[in-house]
Amino acid sequence: MDNGGFTYLLALMIVVIMGIMLGAAGQSWKTIMQREREEELLFRGSQIKDAITRWYTPQGKQPAATPLRDLRDLLRDPRSATPLRYLRRLYSDPITGKEWTIISDANKGIIGVASSSPLTPLKVDNFPDDLKDFAGKQQYSDWKFMYVKK
Repeated sequence: MDNGGFTYLLALMIVVIMGIMLGAAGQSWKTIMQREREEELLFRGSQIKDAITRWYTPQGKQPAATPLRDLRDLLRDPRSATPLRYLRRLYSDPITGKEWTIISDANKGIIGVASSSPLTPLKVDNFPDDLKDFAGKQQYSDWKFMYVKK
């Protein structure tokens, strides 16, 4: 075997090793990105849940609780003459990039949101107290960010 054949085999082996390493790095990157989107889902869902809770629990000069029919009403309360905001902006579902699945009650209107993603969550426990029901859920769509009357 001449020197050119050895160099060719060595270059081929290096390409194969680099491909394997890049495949492993790509899988790690995918996991990192899913974990980031999952954290964002928890943040955005909690923000919306807290805004809905403030809508239904009037304090001070807030109007009396009435059914919430549209999430956009959380940006500026149409029941109030003065600007009253429960949410800074309408967030999209970070897992799907689309709108949330709305959870409604016939009498109260919108009481929560959930992701429409069927993906399996990476996080399965150690949730904050107000989200402890998320433990052990099999899909992101099972994470329901809902107003619960206390």
